Amino acid sequence: MKALRIAGLALALAVPAAPGAAAEAVNLILNWTPTADHSPFYYAKSQGWYEKAGIDLTIEVGKGSGVSSLKVGSGGSPFGIADLATTLVAKSKGADVVALMSIYANTGQTFYWLKSYGVNGPKDFPNHKIGNPPGDASRVMWPAFAKAAGIAPDSVNFVNVGPTAKIAALKSHTVDIISDFYNEHDLKVIEFGADLGYVNWKDIGLNPYGNSLIVNGAYLAKNPKLVEDFVRISQKAYAACVADVAPCLKALLDHASGLDKENQQRQWERIKFLMTDEFTATKALGWIDAERMKKDYELVQTYLGMEKPFDVNTAFSTKMLDQSIKMDASKVKK
Repeated sequence: MKALRIAGLALALAVPAAPGAAAEAVNLILNWTPTADHSPFYYAKSQGWYEKAGIDLTIEVGKGSGVSSLKVGSGGSPFGIADLATTLVAKSKGADVVALMSIYANTGQTFYWLKSYGVNGPKDFPNHKIGNPPGDASRVMWPAFAKAAGIAPDSVNFVNVGPTAKIAALKSHTVDIISDFYNEHDLKVIEFGADLGYVNWKDIGLNPYGNSLIVNGAYLAKNPKLVEDFVRISQKAYAACVADVAPCLKALLDHASGLDKENQQRQWERIKFLMTDEFTATKALGWIDAERMKKDYELVQTYLGMEKPFDVNTAFSTKMLDQSIKMDASKVKK
């Protein structure tokens, strides 16, 4: 018996230890093609931060906030990036989605035009062509802009233009106006100079939360620890990129082809401005304020209508945020 026990022990020692729990495969669908505002996710992944938390992250190129909201809301992707007002629209249609972290505390939605095309402001938009993709947040929320600007929602024609073709479409006069994020502002200034006109939605009294990190509600309920880890790692990454964007842009450029480094650096300066408000600087980087969310809900309900009204407090949560990580407003150029 003793010999058997010794033999059994020797056999047990010879068998390799069972591998640790496999990392959870997690998908993040972006709102559009990757640019500087997504660089923190690529940076955190390159540093192995998600992997150390047991997260095997795949970053998927998106096709608009409407698409990413619906994909996350249907369970097709656990995480996504989407314009928050667009996400509220999707939630009213049954999408099971919760916002966890604001990336743009201020709206990045901006319309650009050339003055030489006879446009000098929103009042001149009627009878002109606006170029953007079908899933673009500005097209989804267009009725809100039109009402705030005092023009008829059906007074313009939309033309399908891909996100990377907007400047070319404006330059060739295929369209008269384009929508784009404010972080791309400098590229248009360089291209068009004094002929460029623009209006940020905030300028006409519309400042809904912009791009935000969203999660599928059922996934959140089933995996609260993983979701918390994902949010806090992402917060940490954004704070690191605010402190020094160089390694973050390197991680982005290593994974996304066709991007100009200098343009992405200019974008990041604009992005830091969009990330900053009183709450992200004092409460936590990525903080979503309940009172602002009520206003965003009312905006969507007033201008677009809610297919199925819901309690706005179910559309977001700040519980996953690390409140020790705050937006460093000193890094924002005035």
